[in-house]
Amino acid sequence: MNKKPLIILTGPTSVGKTALSIKLAKAVDGEIISADSMQVYKYMDIGTAKITRDEMDGVPHYLIDEFEPHEDFNVFIFKQYAKRYIEQIHQRNKTPILTGGTGFYIQAVLYDIDFDESETDIEFRNELEQIASIKGSQYIHFLLKTVDPESAEAIHPHNIKRVIRALEYIRLTGKPISAHNREQRQKESPYAYKYFVLNTDREKLYENINKRVDIMIEKGLVEEVKRLMDMGYTKDMVSMQGLGYKEIIEYLEGNRTLDEAIEIIKRDTRHYAKRQITWFKREKDVIWIDKDSYSNDEEIINYMLKEIRQIL
Repeated sequence: MNKKPLIILTGPTSVGKTALSIKLAKAVDGEIISADSMQVYKYMDIGTAKITRDEMDGVPHYLIDEFEPHEDFNVFIFKQYAKRYIEQIHQRNKTPILTGGTGFYIQAVLYDIDFDESETDIEFRNELEQIASIKGSQYIHFLLKTVDPESAEAIHPHNIKRVIRALEYIRLTGKPISAHNREQRQKESPYAYKYFVLNTDREKLYENINKRVDIMIEKGLVEEVKRLMDMGYTKDMVSMQGLGYKEIIEYLEGNRTLDEAIEIIKRDTRHYAKRQITWFKREKDVIWIDKDSYSNDEEIINYMLKEIRQIL
């Protein structure tokens, strides 16, 4: 009964979370914490489809533009920051809204997942990093798939750090990290929450993704990546491995044409959206919102408010 409220609004990339989140925040006197693994980085605006100040329309946002591209940002750091911001928002008698498409980040906060970072096997980690540098990220990801297919499904092949951590966890504990995460998901949330997942017809979603990538190119994604490289940010950084950035770097280095890079970005973003949907389907107590069943955002907001009243 004493739990404080938390609203979650998520869904696959390009589904329309941003505009809806602003309307929701205004309706519940809320403030938004971004659960996006890329929008946290400064200077990376176009490729992350980062919300602009105008789009924020006066609604306070957190974990947008807070880290330099060379700085580490992962689920452990995200959880620390997000929990602190949630507490501050509650202290102001506002409603925290966690929005974004990184399901693992949302899960970490919602269930207060315990991440044991104390145990490491530096020698094994270095060995895997060397193998990855020689044989590539896809090979390391294949190794994970053979021992922990559930984690392999959730972790993008290019996220080498998380892939290696998952392999290291098995080595140290003898059990897959997905099993640990499953156990942690059974924990009771410290919040009174409503967990909304926005979705739409798959064909419409893929069409939105393709259009978004075209708009990114028109807005100057290539120039943005050039500028980041000129600032000294290199392709081995986690930030520069993000969707849209690594492919443009490949083009700038002469390893593929711009048309090829664009098609790969579209294809990999569609695959990412599919993985996001799969992730959210595994989550419990989720309220799915089919955009196609509503005439406009106002109807969706009215439906959400009926649910939210139970926790406010």
